[in-house]
Amino acid sequence: MIPLLDTHQHLVYPDQQTYAWMETAPALRGRPFTLGDYRALVAGAGVAGTIFMEVDAVDYRGEARMIARLAGDPASRILGQIASCRPETDAGFEAWLDEGASLGVVGYRRILHETSDDVSRSETFRANVRAIGTRDLPFDMCFLARQLPIAVELARACPDTRLVMDHCGVPDIAGGAWDSWRAGVRALAAEPNVVAKLSGVFAYVAPGEASLATVRPWVEEVIAAFGPDRCLWGSDWPVCTVKGGTLPDWLAAFRSILAGYSAAEQAAMAHATAEAVYRVRLPA
Repeated sequence: MIPLLDTHQHLVYPDQQTYAWMETAPALRGRPFTLGDYRALVAGAGVAGTIFMEVDAVDYRGEARMIARLAGDPASRILGQIASCRPETDAGFEAWLDEGASLGVVGYRRILHETSDDVSRSETFRANVRAIGTRDLPFDMCFLARQLPIAVELARACPDTRLVMDHCGVPDIAGGAWDSWRAGVRALAAEPNVVAKLSGVFAYVAPGEASLATVRPWVEEVIAAFGPDRCLWGSDWPVCTVKGGTLPDWLAAFRSILAGYSAAEQAAMAHATAEAVYRVRLPA
């Protein structure tokens, strides 16, 4: 079984952090989603290591410090974390990047699909994303499908920063909005500093439609646009469960998709591209 590196592992500890956005997510609200829960769900599924993805806690710095303590135990299999940041402000930004080196930070993210379209267009924002690149770290982009042209603008403004398009470009699978999404994905794939994260799709289907058959064409279109060597995988757990799917369902679906590619292409999408982008290595 080819080993997987999960580049989008959310962990939720409501007894330690506040997650305001979960107030509008009934399927997740008020519930812990712990490392122990995750390990039980992936047992025997070939997940050899993970990268924690920030969960937009109100105290995002406190969240990163909490995860650093958790990852300090080698048994956690957390190889690093993608921390939240606020590139739109200069206040303390460089200091936060400085601290990241001691927290096992391997990349940064700012959730942009819940902000004004203009946030990522400011020179302050772009200069700070370029600063992330100067530290040889990537920046994860979370834009809605309609915002993918804005993601292209950001990629062109920050050509020396590795950028990761999260969640297959957030397609409206439930609404069948294929054409505009595909055009946006293809345009972003033309930017050489961008890679694609094969994640999130189970959250964008109609309720009860989280299945291989539903998501396969969308995932395979992203792979066709970027090429397997520019694609990496993420679970997006527990968000992947909000439409009725499960983490084991998504693992099985992704492995079924992988099976259609060569051994080298499978290795790239399963772990090798992620290792190169985030500068981590799965344990031998």
